Amino acid sequence: MESKRRLETSGLSHLDCFEAVASTLRCINIFSVALNTVTFRQMGKLKKRIQPSDIIINIGKDAPIPACPIPGESWKEIRHDNTVTWLAYWNDPINQKEFKYVFLAASSTLKGQSDKEKYEKARLLKNYIQGIQAAYTKDFSSKDLTRKQIAVATYLIDKLALRAGNEKDDDEADTVGCCTLKVENVEPVPPNILKFDFLGKDSIRYQNEVVVETAVFKAIQQFRNGKKGSEDLFDKLDTSKLNAHLKELMPGLTAKVFRTYNASITLDDMLSREMKGGEVAEKVVVYQHANKEVAIICNHQRTVSKSHSAQMLRLDEKIEELKGAVEELMEDLARAKKGKSPLKNADGKPKRNMNPKALEKKIAQTAAKIEKMERDKETKEDLKTIALGTSRINYLDPRITVAWCKRHEVPIEKIFNKSLLAKFAWAMDVDPEFRF
Repeated sequence: MESKRRLETSGLSHLDCFEAVASTLRCINIFSVALNTVTFRQMGKLKKRIQPSDIIINIGKDAPIPACPIPGESWKEIRHDNTVTWLAYWNDPINQKEFKYVFLAASSTLKGQSDKEKYEKARLLKNYIQGIQAAYTKDFSSKDLTRKQIAVATYLIDKLALRAGNEKDDDEADTVGCCTLKVENVEPVPPNILKFDFLGKDSIRYQNEVVVETAVFKAIQQFRNGKKGSEDLFDKLDTSKLNAHLKELMPGLTAKVFRTYNASITLDDMLSREMKGGEVAEKVVVYQHANKEVAIICNHQRTVSKSHSAQMLRLDEKIEELKGAVEELMEDLARAKKGKSPLKNADGKPKRNMNPKALEKKIAQTAAKIEKMERDKETKEDLKTIALGTSRINYLDPRITVAWCKRHEVPIEKIFNKSLLAKFAWAMDVDPEFRF
Protein backbone atom coordinates (compact mmCIF):
# COMPACT_ATOMS: atom_id res chain seq x y z
CA MET A 1 0.00 0.00 0.00
CA GLU A 2 1.30 3.45 -0.83
CA SER A 3 2.31 5.40 2.27
CA LYS A 4 1.82 9.15 2.13
CA ARG A 5 3.63 12.02 3.79
CA ARG A 6 1.70 15.24 3.88
CA LEU A 7 3.47 18.58 4.04
CA GLU A 8 1.58 21.30 5.87
CA THR A 9 1.70 23.97 3.18
CA SER A 10 -1.84 25.30 3.28
CA GLY A 11 -2.20 28.59 1.45
CA LEU A 12 1.38 28.64 0.07
CA SER A 13 2.28 29.25 -3.55
CA HIS A 14 3.59 26.39 -5.67
CA LEU A 15 7.13 27.81 -5.41
CA ASP A 16 6.85 28.24 -1.65
CA CYS A 17 5.71 24.63 -1.40
CA PHE A 18 8.84 23.34 -3.11
CA GLU A 19 11.11 25.60 -1.09
CA ALA A 20 9.49 24.06 1.98
CA VAL A 21 10.07 20.57 0.52
CA ALA A 22 13.72 21.36 -0.17
CA SER A 23 14.13 22.81 3.31
CA THR A 24 12.62 19.68 4.86
CA LEU A 25 14.90 17.41 2.84
CA ARG A 26 17.90 19.58 3.75
CA CYS A 27 17.12 19.19 7.44
CA ILE A 28 16.79 15.43 7.05
CA ASN A 29 20.18 15.17 5.36
CA ILE A 30 21.94 17.48 7.81
CA PHE A 31 20.56 15.39 10.66
CA SER A 32 21.77 12.20 8.99
CA VAL A 33 25.26 13.60 8.33
CA ALA A 34 25.51 14.72 11.95
CA LEU A 35 24.80 11.18 13.04
CA ASN A 36 27.55 10.01 10.65
CA THR A 37 25.55 6.95 9.65
CA VAL A 38 23.79 5.73 6.56
CA THR A 39 21.65 3.09 8.13
CA PHE A 40 18.62 3.02 10.42
CA ARG A 41 16.79 0.03 11.83
CA GLN A 42 13.17 -0.34 10.81
CA MET A 43 11.28 -3.48 11.77
CA GLY A 44 14.50 -5.46 11.88
CA LYS A 45 15.81 -4.26 8.50
CA LEU A 46 18.51 -1.77 7.54
CA LYS A 47 17.22 1.35 5.85
CA LYS A 48 19.66 3.54 3.94
CA ARG A 49 19.48 7.32 3.93
CA ILE A 50 17.48 9.01 1.16
CA GLN A 51 19.70 11.02 -1.21
CA PRO A 52 18.60 13.83 -3.55
CA SER A 53 19.45 11.47 -6.42
CA ASP A 54 16.60 9.21 -5.19
CA ILE A 55 13.96 11.96 -5.34
CA ILE A 56 11.71 12.94 -8.26
CA ILE A 57 10.42 16.53 -8.06
CA ASN A 58 7.17 17.68 -9.68
CA ILE A 59 6.90 21.42 -10.41
CA GLY A 60 5.35 23.82 -12.90
CA LYS A 61 7.13 24.35 -16.21
CA ASP A 62 8.00 27.95 -15.38
CA ALA A 63 8.85 27.35 -11.71
CA PRO A 64 12.54 27.50 -10.69
CA ILE A 65 14.03 24.16 -9.67
CA PRO A 66 14.52 23.96 -5.87
CA ALA A 67 18.18 24.08 -4.89
CA CYS A 68 19.65 20.70 -4.00
CA PRO A 69 20.54 20.65 -0.26
CA ILE A 70 23.78 18.67 -0.67
CA PRO A 71 26.65 20.16 -2.75
CA GLY A 72 27.59 18.02 -5.71
CA GLU A 73 24.28 16.14 -5.64
CA SER A 74 21.28 16.59 -7.95
CA TRP A 75 17.65 15.52 -8.04
CA LYS A 76 16.87 12.21 -9.77
CA GLU A 77 14.37 13.83 -12.12
CA ILE A 78 12.34 17.01 -12.58
CA ARG A 79 8.80 16.58 -13.92
CA HIS A 80 6.03 18.98 -14.92
CA ASP A 81 2.94 16.78 -14.49
CA ASN A 82 -0.18 18.81 -13.67
CA THR A 83 -2.42 15.71 -13.67
CA VAL A 84 -1.20 14.55 -10.24
CA THR A 85 -1.14 16.18 -6.80
CA TRP A 86 2.21 14.99 -5.41
CA LEU A 87 5.15 17.37 -5.11
CA ALA A 88 7.91 14.80 -4.71
CA TYR A 89 8.34 11.05 -4.33
CA TRP A 90 11.00 8.36 -3.93
CA ASN A 91 11.22 4.60 -3.71
CA ASP A 92 11.11 3.10 -0.25
CA PRO A 93 14.69 1.88 0.41
CA ILE A 94 13.46 -1.32 2.08
CA ASN A 95 10.67 -2.25 -0.34
CA GLN A 96 11.44 -0.90 -3.79
CA LYS A 97 7.88 -1.62 -4.92
CA GLU A 98 6.53 1.03 -2.51
CA PHE A 99 6.80 4.80 -2.74
CA LYS A 100 6.93 7.73 -0.34
CA TYR A 101 5.09 10.87 -1.42
CA VAL A 102 5.06 14.52 -0.38
CA PHE A 103 1.63 16.07 -0.86
CA LEU A 104 0.09 19.43 -0.20
CA ALA A 105 -1.88 19.69 3.03
CA ALA A 106 -5.55 18.74 2.82
CA SER A 107 -6.45 22.36 3.60
CA SER A 108 -4.36 23.84 0.76
CA THR A 109 -6.05 25.78 -2.04
CA LEU A 110 -4.87 23.40 -4.75
CA LYS A 111 -6.07 20.35 -2.79
CA GLY A 112 -9.43 22.02 -2.22
CA GLN A 113 -9.73 22.69 -5.95
CA SER A 114 -8.90 19.05 -6.66
CA ASP A 115 -11.57 17.88 -4.20
CA LYS A 116 -14.18 20.15 -5.76
CA GLU A 117 -13.39 18.84 -9.24
CA LYS A 118 -13.70 15.26 -7.94
CA TYR A 119 -17.20 15.89 -6.59
CA GLU A 120 -18.25 17.85 -9.66
CA LYS A 121 -17.25 14.88 -11.81
CA ALA A 122 -19.35 12.56 -9.62
CA ARG A 123 -22.20 15.06 -9.84
CA LEU A 124 -21.90 15.08 -13.63
CA LEU A 125 -22.46 11.32 -13.62
CA LYS A 126 -26.14 12.04 -12.83
CA ASN A 127 -26.55 13.25 -16.42
CA TYR A 128 -25.05 10.04 -17.85
CA ILE A 129 -26.15 7.34 -15.44
CA GLN A 130 -29.35 6.30 -17.27
CA GLY A 131 -27.49 5.94 -20.57
CA ILE A 132 -24.69 3.98 -18.89
CA GLN A 133 -27.18 1.65 -17.22
CA ALA A 134 -28.98 1.11 -20.52
CA ALA A 135 -25.65 0.33 -22.21
CA TYR A 136 -24.48 -2.27 -19.70
CA THR A 137 -27.95 -3.85 -19.53
CA LYS A 138 -27.85 -4.32 -23.30
CA ASP A 139 -24.38 -5.93 -23.06
CA PHE A 140 -25.53 -8.55 -20.53
CA SER A 141 -26.52 -10.66 -23.54
CA SER A 142 -23.43 -9.83 -25.65
CA LYS A 143 -21.69 -12.76 -27.36
CA ASP A 144 -18.35 -10.98 -26.82
CA LEU A 145 -17.23 -12.39 -23.45
CA THR A 146 -14.99 -9.40 -22.63
CA ARG A 147 -17.82 -6.96 -23.31
CA LYS A 148 -20.18 -9.10 -21.24
CA GLN A 149 -17.76 -9.17 -18.30
CA ILE A 150 -17.31 -5.38 -18.49
CA ALA A 151 -21.10 -4.98 -18.42
CA VAL A 152 -21.57 -7.21 -15.35
CA ALA A 153 -18.62 -5.63 -13.50
CA THR A 154 -19.99 -2.14 -14.20
CA TYR A 155 -23.39 -3.25 -12.91
CA LEU A 156 -21.86 -4.52 -9.65
CA ILE A 157 -19.79 -1.35 -9.19
CA ASP A 158 -22.85 0.81 -9.87
CA LYS A 159 -25.32 -1.09 -7.70
CA LEU A 160 -23.03 -2.21 -4.84
CA ALA A 161 -20.42 0.59 -4.81
CA LEU A 162 -17.63 -2.02 -5.02
CA ARG A 163 -14.05 -0.87 -5.50
CA ALA A 164 -12.68 -1.75 -8.93
CA GLY A 165 -9.69 -3.66 -7.52
CA ASN A 166 -6.10 -3.32 -8.70
CA GLU A 167 -3.22 -5.67 -9.27
CA LYS A 168 -1.13 -6.17 -6.15
CA ASP A 169 2.22 -7.65 -5.21
CA ASP A 170 2.69 -11.23 -4.09
CA ASP A 171 3.62 -10.15 -0.56
CA GLU A 172 0.39 -8.19 -0.02
CA ALA A 173 -2.69 -9.55 1.75
CA ASP A 174 -5.16 -11.52 -0.36
CA THR A 175 -7.52 -8.57 -0.92
CA VAL A 176 -9.71 -8.13 -3.98
CA GLY A 177 -12.05 -5.70 -5.70
CA CYS A 178 -14.69 -6.19 -8.35
CA CYS A 179 -12.34 -6.88 -11.27
CA THR A 180 -10.16 -9.22 -9.21
CA LEU A 181 -12.92 -11.30 -7.64
CA LYS A 182 -12.21 -15.01 -7.50
CA VAL A 183 -14.78 -17.70 -8.30
CA GLU A 184 -14.91 -18.62 -4.60
CA ASN A 185 -15.82 -15.02 -3.65
CA VAL A 186 -19.21 -15.08 -5.40
CA GLU A 187 -21.78 -17.84 -4.88
CA PRO A 188 -24.94 -17.85 -7.04
CA VAL A 189 -28.03 -18.93 -5.10
CA PRO A 190 -31.11 -19.61 -7.27
CA PRO A 191 -33.22 -18.00 -8.44
CA ASN A 192 -31.22 -14.74 -8.58
CA ILE A 193 -29.21 -14.11 -5.39
CA LEU A 194 -25.44 -13.55 -5.27
CA LYS A 195 -23.57 -14.19 -2.02
CA PHE A 196 -20.34 -12.16 -1.78
CA ASP A 197 -17.56 -12.97 0.68
CA PHE A 198 -14.08 -11.50 0.23
CA LEU A 199 -11.42 -9.31 1.83
CA GLY A 200 -11.52 -5.78 0.49
CA LYS A 201 -9.18 -2.84 0.97
CA ASP A 202 -7.26 -2.87 4.28
CA SER A 203 -8.36 -6.52 4.70
CA ILE A 204 -11.91 -5.46 5.64
CA ARG A 205 -14.23 -8.40 5.03
CA TYR A 206 -17.14 -7.81 2.64
CA GLN A 207 -20.14 -10.09 3.13
CA ASN A 208 -23.38 -9.40 1.34
CA GLU A 209 -26.34 -11.18 -0.21
CA VAL A 210 -28.01 -9.27 -3.02
CA VAL A 211 -30.84 -9.90 -5.44
CA VAL A 212 -29.63 -9.19 -8.97
CA GLU A 213 -31.18 -9.15 -12.41
CA THR A 214 -31.68 -12.60 -13.92
CA ALA A 215 -29.30 -11.80 -16.80
CA VAL A 216 -26.54 -10.91 -14.31
CA PHE A 217 -27.15 -14.09 -12.31
CA LYS A 218 -26.87 -16.24 -15.45
CA ALA A 219 -23.75 -14.36 -16.58
CA ILE A 220 -22.03 -15.00 -13.23
CA GLN A 221 -22.86 -18.70 -13.54
CA GLN A 222 -21.34 -18.67 -17.03
CA PHE A 223 -18.15 -16.92 -15.81
CA ARG A 224 -17.77 -19.57 -13.08
CA ASN A 225 -18.18 -22.61 -15.34
CA GLY A 226 -15.12 -24.85 -15.57
CA LYS A 227 -13.03 -22.74 -13.18
CA LYS A 228 -11.46 -23.54 -9.83
CA GLY A 229 -12.34 -21.48 -6.77
CA SER A 230 -9.01 -19.63 -6.82
CA GLU A 231 -9.33 -18.56 -10.48
CA ASP A 232 -10.46 -15.10 -11.60
CA LEU A 233 -14.19 -14.66 -12.07
CA PHE A 234 -13.63 -11.87 -14.62
CA ASP A 235 -10.72 -13.51 -16.44
CA LYS A 236 -11.06 -11.28 -19.52
CA LEU A 237 -11.06 -8.06 -17.51
CA ASP A 238 -8.82 -5.75 -15.51
CA THR A 239 -9.25 -2.21 -14.19
CA SER A 240 -7.46 -0.67 -17.17
CA LYS A 241 -9.89 -2.23 -19.65
CA LEU A 242 -12.85 -1.29 -17.45
CA ASN A 243 -11.82 2.34 -17.02
CA ALA A 244 -10.99 2.68 -20.72
CA HIS A 245 -14.54 1.51 -21.52
CA LEU A 246 -16.06 3.88 -18.93
CA LYS A 247 -14.23 6.86 -20.42
CA GLU A 248 -16.02 6.13 -23.69
CA LEU A 249 -19.35 6.54 -21.88
CA MET A 250 -18.47 9.78 -20.03
CA PRO A 251 -15.36 12.00 -20.14
CA GLY A 252 -13.06 11.21 -17.21
CA LEU A 253 -15.30 8.46 -15.84
CA THR A 254 -13.60 5.75 -13.76
CA ALA A 255 -14.91 3.04 -11.45
CA LYS A 256 -14.01 5.19 -8.43
CA VAL A 257 -16.36 7.96 -9.62
CA PHE A 258 -19.29 5.53 -9.20
CA ARG A 259 -18.34 5.04 -5.56
CA THR A 260 -18.25 8.80 -4.89
CA TYR A 261 -21.50 9.27 -6.81
CA ASN A 262 -23.37 6.49 -4.96
CA ALA A 263 -22.18 7.70 -1.56
CA SER A 264 -23.07 11.35 -2.19
CA ILE A 265 -26.41 10.73 -3.91
CA THR A 266 -27.46 8.44 -1.03
CA LEU A 267 -26.63 11.09 1.58
CA ASP A 268 -28.35 13.80 -0.47
CA ASP A 269 -31.53 11.72 -0.87
CA MET A 270 -31.73 10.85 2.82
CA LEU A 271 -31.06 14.40 4.04
CA SER A 272 -33.58 15.90 1.60
CA ARG A 273 -36.46 14.02 3.24
CA GLU A 274 -38.86 16.10 5.28
CA MET A 275 -37.71 16.34 8.87
CA LYS A 276 -39.76 17.55 11.79
CA GLY A 277 -38.34 20.19 14.09
CA GLY A 278 -36.29 19.17 17.10
CA GLU A 279 -33.23 19.90 19.16
CA VAL A 280 -29.84 20.16 17.47
CA ALA A 281 -28.81 16.86 19.09
CA GLU A 282 -31.78 15.10 17.49
CA LYS A 283 -30.92 16.56 14.08
CA VAL A 284 -27.32 15.39 14.44
CA VAL A 285 -28.61 11.85 15.06
CA VAL A 286 -30.60 12.09 11.81
CA TYR A 287 -27.40 13.05 9.99
CA GLN A 288 -25.42 10.24 11.63
CA HIS A 289 -27.98 7.65 10.52
CA ALA A 290 -27.79 8.96 6.95
CA ASN A 291 -23.99 8.83 7.19
CA LYS A 292 -24.32 5.26 8.52
CA GLU A 293 -26.27 4.15 5.43
CA VAL A 294 -23.46 5.48 3.24
CA ALA A 295 -20.82 3.73 5.35
CA ILE A 296 -22.72 0.44 4.99
CA ILE A 297 -22.91 0.87 1.20
CA CYS A 298 -19.15 1.55 1.09
CA ASN A 299 -18.40 -1.26 3.59
CA HIS A 300 -16.62 1.09 5.98
CA GLN A 301 -16.28 -1.04 9.08
CA ARG A 302 -14.24 -0.84 12.26
CA THR A 303 -13.58 -3.15 15.17
CA VAL A 304 -15.55 -2.53 18.34
CA SER A 305 -13.58 -0.28 20.70
CA LYS A 306 -12.07 -2.02 23.73
CA SER A 307 -13.64 0.67 25.91
CA HIS A 308 -17.11 0.31 24.37
CA SER A 309 -18.52 -1.96 27.08
CA ALA A 310 -17.17 0.27 29.85
CA GLN A 311 -18.64 3.37 28.17
CA MET A 312 -22.04 1.71 27.85
CA LEU A 313 -21.91 0.64 31.51
CA ARG A 314 -21.13 4.20 32.61
CA LEU A 315 -24.02 5.52 30.56
CA ASP A 316 -26.39 2.96 32.14
CA GLU A 317 -25.22 3.98 35.60
CA LYS A 318 -25.75 7.69 34.88
CA ILE A 319 -29.19 7.03 33.41
CA GLU A 320 -30.23 5.00 36.48
CA GLU A 321 -28.87 7.71 38.75
CA LEU A 322 -30.90 10.38 36.95
CA LYS A 323 -34.03 8.22 37.01
CA GLY A 324 -33.62 7.89 40.77
CA ALA A 325 -33.28 11.67 41.02
CA VAL A 326 -36.53 12.12 39.08
CA GLU A 327 -38.36 9.78 41.47
CA GLU A 328 -37.13 11.84 44.44
CA LEU A 329 -38.17 15.08 42.73
CA MET A 330 -41.62 13.66 42.01
CA GLU A 331 -42.00 12.76 45.67
CA ASP A 332 -40.83 16.24 46.71
CA LEU A 333 -43.32 17.77 44.25
CA ALA A 334 -46.20 15.79 45.73
CA ARG A 335 -45.24 16.93 49.24
CA ALA A 336 -44.75 20.56 48.12
CA LYS A 337 -48.27 20.63 46.63
CA LYS A 338 -49.57 19.57 50.06
CA GLY A 339 -47.50 22.25 51.79
CA LYS A 340 -45.11 19.73 53.35
CA SER A 341 -41.31 19.98 53.55
CA PRO A 342 -39.23 17.59 51.38
CA LEU A 343 -37.85 14.41 52.90
CA LYS A 344 -34.17 14.32 53.88
CA ASN A 345 -31.43 13.14 51.53
CA ALA A 346 -30.07 9.58 51.69
CA ASP A 347 -27.24 10.90 53.89
CA GLY A 348 -29.74 12.40 56.33
CA LYS A 349 -29.21 16.03 55.36
CA PRO A 350 -32.28 18.23 54.83
CA LYS A 351 -33.18 19.31 51.28
CA ARG A 352 -33.75 22.87 50.17
CA ASN A 353 -37.41 23.85 50.05
CA MET A 354 -38.59 24.47 46.49
CA ASN A 355 -41.97 25.58 45.22
CA PRO A 356 -43.93 23.26 42.88
CA LYS A 357 -43.13 25.32 39.78
CA ALA A 358 -39.37 25.11 40.40
CA LEU A 359 -39.63 21.37 41.06
CA GLU A 360 -41.58 20.80 37.83
CA LYS A 361 -38.90 22.70 35.89
CA LYS A 362 -36.13 20.60 37.45
CA ILE A 363 -38.01 17.38 36.70
CA ALA A 364 -38.38 18.43 33.03
CA GLN A 365 -34.65 19.29 32.81
CA THR A 366 -33.61 15.97 34.32
CA ALA A 367 -36.00 14.05 32.06
CA ALA A 368 -34.44 15.81 29.05
CA LYS A 369 -30.98 14.72 30.21
CA ILE A 370 -32.18 11.13 30.49
CA GLU A 371 -33.68 11.28 27.00
CA LYS A 372 -30.43 12.65 25.56
CA MET A 373 -28.31 10.00 27.30
CA GLU A 374 -30.58 7.20 26.10
CA ARG A 375 -30.39 8.59 22.57
CA ASP A 376 -26.59 8.80 22.82
CA LYS A 377 -26.47 5.23 24.12
CA GLU A 378 -28.63 3.94 21.28
CA THR A 379 -26.54 5.79 18.68
CA LYS A 380 -23.25 4.59 20.17
CA GLU A 381 -24.46 0.98 20.13
CA ASP A 382 -25.85 1.32 16.62
CA LEU A 383 -22.60 2.71 15.22
CA LYS A 384 -20.10 0.63 17.17
CA THR A 385 -18.91 -1.31 14.09
CA ILE A 386 -19.42 1.46 11.53
CA ALA A 387 -16.67 3.92 10.53
CA LEU A 388 -18.44 7.18 9.66
CA GLY A 389 -15.33 9.24 9.07
CA THR A 390 -13.97 7.55 5.94
CA SER A 391 -16.94 8.37 3.72
CA ARG A 392 -17.18 11.88 5.19
CA ILE A 393 -13.55 12.57 4.29
CA ASN A 394 -13.34 10.87 0.89
CA TYR A 395 -16.73 10.15 -0.67
CA LEU A 396 -19.37 12.63 0.52
CA ASP A 397 -19.62 15.98 -1.24
CA PRO A 398 -19.22 18.40 1.72
CA ARG A 399 -21.66 20.85 0.11
CA ILE A 400 -24.49 18.40 0.86
CA THR A 401 -23.66 18.54 4.57
CA VAL A 402 -23.10 22.30 4.69
CA ALA A 403 -26.38 23.01 2.87
CA TRP A 404 -28.28 20.66 5.19
CA CYS A 405 -26.79 22.33 8.26
CA LYS A 406 -27.85 25.74 6.95
CA ARG A 407 -31.39 24.57 6.17
CA HIS A 408 -31.88 23.04 9.62
CA GLU A 409 -29.84 25.53 11.65
CA VAL A 410 -27.31 22.96 12.81
CA PRO A 411 -23.84 24.37 13.61
CA ILE A 412 -21.43 22.88 11.07
CA GLU A 413 -19.00 22.22 13.95
CA LYS A 414 -21.42 19.52 15.14
CA ILE A 415 -20.68 17.54 11.96
CA PHE A 416 -17.17 18.58 10.81
CA ASN A 417 -14.17 18.64 13.14
CA LYS A 418 -11.44 21.31 12.78
CA SER A 419 -9.46 19.41 10.16
CA LEU A 420 -12.54 18.86 7.98
CA LEU A 421 -13.56 22.52 8.35
CA ALA A 422 -10.13 23.47 6.99
CA LYS A 423 -10.18 20.78 4.28
CA PHE A 424 -13.63 21.79 3.05
CA ALA A 425 -13.34 25.57 3.43
CA TRP A 426 -14.23 25.86 -0.28
CA ALA A 427 -17.70 24.38 0.41
CA MET A 428 -18.78 26.72 3.22
CA ASP A 429 -20.45 29.35 1.00
CA VAL A 430 -22.83 26.89 -0.66
CA ASP A 431 -26.48 27.85 -1.03
CA PRO A 432 -28.79 26.19 1.55
CA GLU A 433 -30.89 24.74 -1.30
CA PHE A 434 -27.91 22.99 -2.91
CA ARG A 435 -28.66 19.47 -4.18
CA PHE A 436 -26.09 16.98 -5.33
